[in-house]
Formats: sequence, C-alpha cells, structure tokens
Amino acid sequence: MTHPSPYLMNAWYVAATADEIGTDGMLHRKILGTSVVLYRSEDGSPVALHDRCPHRFAPLSMGRREGDALVCPYHGLKFNSAGACVHNPHGKGVVTKALAVRSFPVVEKHGFVWIWMAEEAADHALLPDYSPLDEGHENGVARTYMKLPVNYRLILDNVMDLSHVDHVHGEIISTRGQLSPLFPDVQETESTVSAAWEWQQTPPMLILNQFLPRPEEEARHWIQVNWSAPGNIQLSLYCAQDDTPVKEGPGQYDLHSVTPEDEFSTHYFFATRRNHIEDDAEYNAMKIRAMHDAFENEDGPVIAACQREMGERDFFAMNPVLMSNDLAAVKMRRRLQGLIEAENSAAITLEAAE
Repeated sequence: MTHPSPYLMNAWYVAATADEIGTDGMLHRKILGTSVVLYRSEDGSPVALHDRCPHRFAPLSMGRREGDALVCPYHGLKFNSAGACVHNPHGKGVVTKALAVRSFPVVEKHGFVWIWMAEEAADHALLPDYSPLDEGHENGVARTYMKLPVNYRLILDNVMDLSHVDHVHGEIISTRGQLSPLFPDVQETESTVSAAWEWQQTPPMLILNQFLPRPEEEARHWIQVNWSAPGNIQLSLYCAQDDTPVKEGPGQYDLHSVTPEDEFSTHYFFATRRNHIEDDAEYNAMKIRAMHDAFENEDGPVIAACQREMGERDFFAMNPVLMSNDLAAVKMRRRLQGLIEAENSAAITLEAAE
C-alpha cells in the first residue's frame, strides 16, 4: 500500500556541489530520508546509489572502491555503478536478481549534482535552469554548502520573506529598516511564487556600494526572489544611482536550494554570481565567507530556535499570527503542499487502478 510522502518526489533536488564529489572517494548523504552514496566513475560522471547493501544493510560508503564498483565493507559483495552485484565471494558466487542496490538518476548542472529520488522515470524537463550561474568569469561565481537541524520549509520561509534582513543581519547587508514597511509585489503560478521589493537607502547596501559612483549617498535598490518547487529560490539584487536603470547597476544572481535530509534536517546549497570584479578570486572567497557568517551566526540560530519551539508540530496547525510580510512565504507553503498532496493522491489512484 502506498504511504503518503511528506516530500514532492517527482522533482530534482541538489545532492551535492560538484566539487564535493571526487574521482577517488565516496560521499555519504541522506536525502529525503534515504541514505545515498555519491561518487564519480573513472570517466568523471557522477553516480548515486542507495547506500545500503541488501545483505546486512551495511553502508557501502564505509567500504572501498574498485574502479567504478563499490565493495561492501561487511561481506565483500561488489556492486557496479548501475547497482548490480558483479561479485559474490560466498559459496558458489551465485548472484540473484535481488542482490542489487538502487541507482538514482543524477545530472551535473550549474556546479551542482542534481538527483531524482522518485520511483518514476526521471523527467529531465523538470530540471531547473539557472544558466546565468554558468556565464562570465570562473571567479565571478561561488558555491557553498551548509546543514541546519530544521525542516526545509523554514529556510524557504526565511528567503521568501526578506523583511527579516531589517532585523537579523548586520551592517554588510543592512537594508536600513526599509523592507518591513513595504508590500512586496507577489506573483504566482501553479508551481512558482515570486516577490519583488524596490526601495532607496543611505548608505546603499555595503556589499554593493563600493561599486557605485558615490558609495555613501542614496541609491535605488531592487530585489526579487523566485521560488520554484520544491526547494529552489533564485534571488536577484541590484542597486543604482543617477539615471542608471537599477538592473544595470552592480548586482548579483543567487541560488538558494534546499534538500531535506529528513523532516527535521536540511542540506542548504548556495551559489552567487556577481556582475562586478568577476575575475577577483580573493573577493570571491570573501563573498562565500560572508555568506557562511551571515547564515551560521545570524539567520541560522534564529531559524533553529524556531524549530526547537515548534518541535514536530505543523506550522499552520500552531495558528501563527500572519502579517503583511508573510504573503510570499505563505503562498509558497500552500503551493508546495498542494503539489505534494496532488502527487500523493495520483499515486493512490494509480495503485487502486492496478
């Protein structure tokens, strides 16, 4: 009998940054509650297998590699990159059909390795396109990974409701209290929600003001977040002075992508590409350090504290007092839940028909 999934299954999730997966090792990661081992075959292609031997359930990531194959650390069973057992050292070496591990479709794109966790065939048309991350100088883009002990929706809430920047973040990305009074322009489709803010502040955001004609004077700012199911938010930020169109000023194109480890732990992936001093590798490294510092010391502790107070209770079941700043985040939550429920309903209907 099909059990309802708490996740949207027919979707692509980020499994790792591309540089986390080497050609000579293995990476264990739990994704949607399932243990996965990631590695690269000898030709450099990413591979993802269920990180559990079907014999005694030992993690294959604790074993060793032999070429493109993985050898179980417990009893020496060997599995190729498609998950088939290619060597059984016991008895007469019989390999049954059941002696196999599941292989997950993976695609390397935009500096990340994306994984398809559903039983259904992978739908490559659903693979999101963030091609601006691939444009420009290699030192103009940076990526990183963090993990937080919270439900992934809380991180999505945080990025969809940027009024928190007025209250949570320090001087480098301070919005001078300008976002909280604003009503963002919110748009939605069946599987997307976007929100945009426009404002002026003095001095401009410190991450961008040094690239303006007059760094300490007022500048116009524009920021937009675009959520697409299940866990991707693309954020664009620009500022300008004088007659320069705001979207032609210094700015950046970011991707926030969350992948549930389980219901209360989340893998958080981040990428940022800027349109200024793109060849400066030292500045690039500083940008990522600043991102880590902002999230790990500012957003992160607050979000984690919220999760501790919520425990395992549902957000809406706790009757949160909603305000104007919640519009985009609430629409996102409801869209996502609707997609999950529709997918679960379709699965039950299909099972009944069979």
